[in-house]
Amino acid sequence: MKIVTVVGARPQFIKASPVSRALRQSGHQEFMIHTGQHYDYEMSRVFFDEMKLPEPDVNLEVGSGSHAKQTGEMLIQIENILIAEKPDWALVYGDTNSTLAGALAAVKLHIPVAHVEAGLRSFNREMPEEHNRVLTDHISDLLFCPTKTAVGNLINEGFKNIAGDGNLIESTNSRSPDSFSLPLIANVGDVMYDSVLHNIKLAEKNSRVLDRLKIKPRNYVLATVHRAENTDDHERLMSIFEAFTQIAQDELPVIIPLHPRTRQCLKNSKFKIDGFVKSPKTPSPLMGEGRGEGEKTPLRIIDPVSYLDMLMLEQNAKAILTDSGGMQKEAYFLGVPCVTLRTETEWVETVETGWNVIVGADREKIVEAARCFKSEKPRPELYGNGKASQKIVQVLAMPTC
Repeated sequence: MKIVTVVGARPQFIKASPVSRALRQSGHQEFMIHTGQHYDYEMSRVFFDEMKLPEPDVNLEVGSGSHAKQTGEMLIQIENILIAEKPDWALVYGDTNSTLAGALAAVKLHIPVAHVEAGLRSFNREMPEEHNRVLTDHISDLLFCPTKTAVGNLINEGFKNIAGDGNLIESTNSRSPDSFSLPLIANVGDVMYDSVLHNIKLAEKNSRVLDRLKIKPRNYVLATVHRAENTDDHERLMSIFEAFTQIAQDELPVIIPLHPRTRQCLKNSKFKIDGFVKSPKTPSPLMGEGRGEGEKTPLRIIDPVSYLDMLMLEQNAKAILTDSGGMQKEAYFLGVPCVTLRTETEWVETVETGWNVIVGADREKIVEAARCFKSEKPRPELYGNGKASQKIVQVLAMPTC
């Protein structure tokens, strides 16, 4: 069996790692396309080095640009590769422009599409990712869901062909299909859980990030901001960073591995809020610039870190503040309370179990949640048993009828 895998953004490298490993261990051929949607070293290349992913067979080097420009350039190049490679399946992940471009290019060539993380919905149509999710699901042939909630979303949208009863399918038992008709929904669990279980052991052995930053476990808050709804809205962005600053001044250090988009938006901002972004040309205390040695900045702004370092920062944080979908789940996997800087989440289970709270960009709510939100509730096995990748490979290899 020959698979063409399309990846292009940081979370997709994490998701692809265990599936790629399972494919190759099972003797299947994988051709990996890296679209270059994330092109900074720490945002892409380091994953291949650190997680021992095979080298991508091709890097399209698309880079940044408008949604139309990115998706269009990817479509043209991915189509040419699919024509040349003639795979049995095109495998796409998540909800990025790379996801949609890979799925569209394949379906136009009558190559079956398998979508990992199918069925997720925020029900917010202002998010570009929501359109990517919905469109990719409705042109996919295999819909690999991470949760029963995702299965329910697809059923509500008219999908009827489900492996088993919508619960987690098991390997090689009666609830796994011997053959199937398309499109098929299969609840296999979450590949990110596979990845965390594998990589946290490597992180504990190899990461020295706590020592480098001179921080102690449970003595800091970890924060990330990267979604366009926050970075491209100056009022929301300033409200979030005001909250971070207040937390850092009143409570614990706030460690912020700063996404390149967020850094640029902060530098370009014309807002003047207590001097932490004075003007595009003025050194900013927020960035740790223009200060004498020994002087403290309100926040601990650092460059993006490797995946293993990020896992260690997550595992040892007192709380995580983020607008990242992946980090919400990683917080859950690692038993760390999460404060989500959005008005909704695709991972509703984390909220329902009391390990995640939704606060949006409201400064007071962010500060209050960071100070008071704790969780000692049980963490049920919501996302499978850590063997989603093997199940994906098994289903891909089964005959269709």
